[in-house]
Amino acid sequence: MATQTKTKPKNSKTATKTAGKSTTKRAAKPASKSAAKPAAKPARKPAARPVKLLTEAQIRKASKKDYMNDAQLAFFRDLLLQQREEVLAREVEIRERLNSRENSADPADRATTEEEHWLDLRLRDREAKLLRKIDQALERIKLKEYGYCEETGEEIGIPRLLARPTAQVCVDVKDHSERIEAQFRD
Repeated sequence: MATQTKTKPKNSKTATKTAGKSTTKRAAKPASKSAAKPAAKPARKPAARPVKLLTEAQIRKASKKDYMNDAQLAFFRDLLLQQREEVLAREVEIRERLNSRENSADPADRATTEEEHWLDLRLRDREAKLLRKIDQALERIKLKEYGYCEETGEEIGIPRLLARPTAQVCVDVKDHSERIEAQFRD
């Protein structure tokens, strides 16, 4: 009894074996070239429109209803990122100075060196605190909470944020806390 087996097509030919005989047939060609092309790519979501960067003068002139819109948040994000880069550059300088200290035999020179070392350590500590505040402010921008007092929820205000971009509380809360601090310091 003869068995008939078929094999899968190879390239554009189809082979059929019948009891020791093999015949070859050509596969059908596509009707047109456009039918052979792959399907069109699915439509992508439109990219978010780039936010126009504002200047400090434009920020100061903005109306109250525009407070902390996307353009203002982008301005403060760029300002904070610039400050962050400056802090990191100063931190590298401080580390280099701390690592390059030389011991001197003269007591006056040694005292000066130790004083400079102490000041650099203090400056490094302050820079680390500022870096943390900058990172916190950038996180608040990401969450769209930037520009609002953490205690009262009121607007901090553009002038205060321009003077201190890492501000977390409004002027009233800051004044109150400074008065209390002054009372207990004396």
